[in-house]
Amino acid sequence: MAAVAMSGLLGLVGLRSAAVWRRGPRFPHYVECRKKSTKYLTRSNQPKLAYRKIKGRSPGIIFLPGFASTMQAHKAVAVEDFCKSIGHSFVRGRNLIGGIQIWSSGKDGHGFWTQRPFKDFGEEESWKLAFMCKNGEILVGSSMGGWLMLLAALARPNKIAALVGIATGADYLVTAFKQLPLETKKEIEAKGEWYLPNKHKNAEFHKIPYTFIKDAENHCVLHSTIPITCPVRLIHGWKDNLIPWQISLNVAENVLSSDVDLILRKQGQHRMNEKDDVKLILNTIDDLIDKLTTLA
Repeated sequence: MAAVAMSGLLGLVGLRSAAVWRRGPRFPHYVECRKKSTKYLTRSNQPKLAYRKIKGRSPGIIFLPGFASTMQAHKAVAVEDFCKSIGHSFVRGRNLIGGIQIWSSGKDGHGFWTQRPFKDFGEEESWKLAFMCKNGEILVGSSMGGWLMLLAALARPNKIAALVGIATGADYLVTAFKQLPLETKKEIEAKGEWYLPNKHKNAEFHKIPYTFIKDAENHCVLHSTIPITCPVRLIHGWKDNLIPWQISLNVAENVLSSDVDLILRKQGQHRMNEKDDVKLILNTIDDLIDKLTTLA
């Protein structure tokens, strides 16, 4: 049964954010981890995949960024710095959701997406796991990166030891589209484009191809049981105005794993970028590393 802890409501069960920095590095030397140069994975007839990797102990952490985010996002950098401090390996890369290589700024100041199907990006995360990572890694997915996290775990279960979802946006684009008025959906289908408002910047929007939405429908995960059996931790802001916390609840209910915690931050927003939010995320990762190391 999924355990639910509500920060500020019921208190965090065993996840006091103040305990994040309770121990020092597991070993003192990690000079190699300080290299930050961007590298690229190449594939035949496919876009190159940009990534940054630091070497260290297992289990390693793989960070999947959110919608229109980048490798330099605050949470990604914070998790990388934390992995350095305890000597564990870390990978963060660009993908559809976080992609400088996919996401661009149009001449009119608005963003646009390249014409690639949704399935390409779930396959990219699976490919990264296959060729960049050891078995038994921890995936950390933010927002729609949490959706890709679930898809990657389903595709490469032997590579995954645990999951941490931050404001997990499973099925988000499809669900948001289906909630539009019928006339609006017909208009989007006719034009072939969906202008999705950017709630973080009121004057901007995201221009998403209709074909992308239709392809994403084939990769929804909340319509049935999710055959993931590893430990799962889901953190969500109670005041998230973009992706409702109930989506994380649905994920917790649908995964097969019995080791599932859902943590709700009473004052938490969608981005989960506040100091205490980040501490909670790092503490959750730290606890999972302890758990997996003990089991090993």
